Order: sequence, then structure tokens, then C-alpha cells
Amino acid sequence: MGRTADAIAEGVAIAAAAARLTVKNHILVGTIAQGGVFDIDRYKEDARGALLAMAQESEDAAEHLTQLRKKAKGRYSDPHGTHDYRDRDVRNLRRRAKQSLGVAQHLRKMTEDDELLRELVEDARAAAWGDVRGNLDRRLRVEGMRPDQDPDYDRMREARMQALKLVDLQALSSEQRARRKREKASEKDAAKGAAKAARSALQKARRAD
Repeated sequence: MGRTADAIAEGVAIAAAAARLTVKNHILVGTIAQGGVFDIDRYKEDARGALLAMAQESEDAAEHLTQLRKKAKGRYSDPHGTHDYRDRDVRNLRRRAKQSLGVAQHLRKMTEDDELLRELVEDARAAAWGDVRGNLDRRLRVEGMRPDQDPDYDRMREARMQALKLVDLQALSSEQRARRKREKASEKDAAKGAAKAARSALQKARRAD
């Protein structure tokens, strides 16, 4: 990729990371602080809104850069500051405006991709759960402390219950069912093997008689 394409890709990546952070914070507030439930469609709209806001910022930046470029064109005197542009800066200002518009176009296109928005929200939920789990682990990792010895146990228990809203319980349930099915299959195979060994031993005993 060229310099402009690289700059656009980097800008889009930064914007996407910022959108995930915004959605993560919304999830933490909505599910933990406010006691709500995780609704992926609701947070998809949050993700869309965050991306659109950053697209608008990029478009505003492009417009500002265009105005600076027009003002700088034909000016050849020495600049009086960092942002006091001159004619020699016109090319760079044009490229920067193009990059900002490119970022905005990509972000707006992302808002129309339902699967991409869903993926962004799932990543945000995983990050939110990681934050909560880490905080709970640090808070509860007290060697030798039983629940009745922890003065904050009841409050932290409520926090843990709220945090479960960030876990994909359906996926966990499916995983548990699959594990139980594998365990039953193993037990059945072991029982068949034991029965076969017992019959073999009985046949040998009979032949020996």
C-alpha cells in the first residue's frame, strides 16, 4: 500500500479501537452499574453511533485542512508558527485532507456492515468481562479468607452476579452439555471394556476347569 492507504488503514484501526472502548464502557455501565441485561442489538447501535461520530470528526478535519490549504496557497513568506502554513505546505495539506476523507468513508461503510458491528460488540463485551473478572480476582484473591471472614463478601457477591450478565451463558451451557456427553460416552466405553474383560476372564476360568 502507498503512504495514503497506510495512513487511512491506521486511522481506521485507531477509530475502531476507540469505538470498542466506547462500547465496552457502555456495556460496563449498562450491565454492572445500572443492572441491565446484555442486548447485542442495543450495543450494535452504540457501536454504529461511535463510528459515525468519528467519521464526522474526520470529515470536519478534512474540511479544516482544505481551508488551511486554500489559505496557504500563494503565500511564500516565513511562517510565524507551527500551523501558519505556506505554499510549500499545500501538497501535504491536500494529502492529509484526502487521508481524513478516506478514514471517514471507511468508517461510514463499517456502520453498514451488520456482521462487523456484531463482531465489534462481542470484542467489547469480552474486554468488559476481562476488566470485571480481573478486578474481582484481585479483590477476592485473599489467601485463607473464607466468605464469613470477608466484610465485603455480600457486596462483592452482588457484583459477581451482575458480572455474569457479560458471560455468554448459552455458550457455556452448550459447552457443559457437550462435556457431559463426552464424559458419559467415556464411562460407557469403560463399562463395556470392563464387561468384556470380565467375560474373557470367566471364559478362561472355565477352560482351565
